[in-house]
Amino acid sequence: MRNPAVARNYAEALLELADRSGEAERFGELIEGVGGAIEADETIRVVLESPRVTRKTKQELLRRALTSVAPESFIRFLAAVVKRGRQGLIGAIARQYLALVDIKFGRVHASVVVAREADLGLQDEIGKRLEAVLGQEVIPHLRHDPAILGGIVVRVGDRVMDGSLRRRLKVLRKAMLSA
Repeated sequence: MRNPAVARNYAEALLELADRSGEAERFGELIEGVGGAIEADETIRVVLESPRVTRKTKQELLRRALTSVAPESFIRFLAAVVKRGRQGLIGAIARQYLALVDIKFGRVHASVVVAREADLGLQDEIGKRLEAVLGQEVIPHLRHDPAILGGIVVRVGDRVMDGSLRRRLKVLRKAMLSA
């Protein structure tokens, strides 16, 4: 299916539009909010996907909902998406757009697993150390898993850095058994 490619094309168009007005971050918040609202609210989703509701009506509903919070260029972009019958891709467009904005600003997302709940101080420290190691801005997504026993496991894209106590114990056990 070509939907990811189509969503990527729309996301690139939206980023170009956002760059013209210097509001890439704001457009990211807006498209993420619209995509999230569509995915979270069944009524909105049904109305936008229904063939019984005309495209003009869908465009007008979005315009009324966003007029006070979004720039006109953003509203026109969504109207163009609806006009072409691609409103079902708004969530995918949002994800693609956010990925493009991260690339533009040199950010990466890191999945971080720790053995216990991390307080804000530890979260900040993890973020700073990852930025020092990776040499770019890192947005850490923390979760805890007591099974790692201690330490930290970080995944950035395909790269995994496993500093967990569980892994260290496995390595020690293997070394002891092979000696």
